[in-house]
Amino acid sequence: MQSNSPIRETQAGPAARRVSVPVKVGSVTVGGGAPVVVQSMTNTDTADIDATVAQVSALARAGSEIVRITVDRDESAAAVPRIRERLERIGVHVPLVGDFHYIGHKLLTDHPACAEALEKYRINPGNVGFRDKRDRQFSEIIEIALKHDKPVRIGVNWGSLDQELLTHLMDENAASPAPVSAAAVMREAIVRSGLLSAARAEELGMGRDKIILSAKVSQVQDLIAVYADLAARCDYALHLGLTEAGMGTKGIVASAASMGILLQQGIGDTIRVSLTPEPGGDRTREVQVAQELLQVMGFRAFIPVVAACPGCGRTTSTVFQELARDIQDDIRRSMPVWREKYPGVEALNVAVMGCIVNGPGESKFADIGISLPGTGEAPSAPVFVDGKKVATLRGAGIAEEFKVMVDEYIRNRFGGERSAAE
Repeated sequence: MQSNSPIRETQAGPAARRVSVPVKVGSVTVGGGAPVVVQSMTNTDTADIDATVAQVSALARAGSEIVRITVDRDESAAAVPRIRERLERIGVHVPLVGDFHYIGHKLLTDHPACAEALEKYRINPGNVGFRDKRDRQFSEIIEIALKHDKPVRIGVNWGSLDQELLTHLMDENAASPAPVSAAAVMREAIVRSGLLSAARAEELGMGRDKIILSAKVSQVQDLIAVYADLAARCDYALHLGLTEAGMGTKGIVASAASMGILLQQGIGDTIRVSLTPEPGGDRTREVQVAQELLQVMGFRAFIPVVAACPGCGRTTSTVFQELARDIQDDIRRSMPVWREKYPGVEALNVAVMGCIVNGPGESKFADIGISLPGTGEAPSAPVFVDGKKVATLRGAGIAEEFKVMVDEYIRNRFGGERSAAE
């Protein structure tokens, strides 16, 4: 049966980006229409200089464009300028953000070299101070930021929300003739905490081009609602992140679902995927997930894409799975060098397919692709380059031969001009 419905033009892409005030964090621009920035955070003891330098360096090599470090006591504050110096010495120039809670005003005052070495300060208005101390200690941090010409992130977190503000709003809601849910009150308290703190920072002389806001919660629907409201009520640059997202696939899915919806709505200037690593796990995983989220949604390109079929009863061999994995692993290991050596390589598309059903078609649409033989198919694997069949591989060395062809393709396409110049 055929449908006679007319072809209609439908939107295929995100909504227009929300216009925010640009903020310079070191050499990186957040907001103002700049590409969405990927950032991450160390989980080392900042006072352990060797461990922190190693992890910051690994995160930067993985593609984190801003890295946040914990500054929680005198020893960590004293270590910050030494960490910055060591990173500069090894050629890692990623901006460092100091994460301050409770005593940030004191640490920044007592350690001016730390205040200078950091590119941004993160302030949590829920624990910057309590009762009569809150405004004074918040003001001290803002004044230090102004002195050193540093931007701040006012980062509200539902787990450490300003209880006085929340109680006031709860009481106000209870007395209302049309009260809303407790969850709605909490969301309003989160948004209002950020906006009131930002307004106070402006009263103290801080420009809007020095303020980034975040409003983190741990439930997907709450995050979407809070940021939609926050985006509608201000033009500050916004940092997206689902806090306490969790481990493994749960953390990845929850972060991607919530931030993906917001990004599609044009909301968000910088993101962090807050994954709980496995014991001894690789911290760079959160950078990889953030990059992949932005890349699959079409916002940025960070690394060549390897398309591979999921497998079925036609693909009882594991050759295509192993080849796809090996190529993906090779690409990730090589990217720190390739970014410099082969400009534009991040846009490469590679296809590793497992049978004749979709294999040839998918391979033709990739820059370079291979269609491996499925169960019962002839033991041959056509290779397509830029849509044209260029070879047919056979025998036990198919996988290794194709990896060599991928390497040659990259050198020829992305390194040709530079090689000729050299």
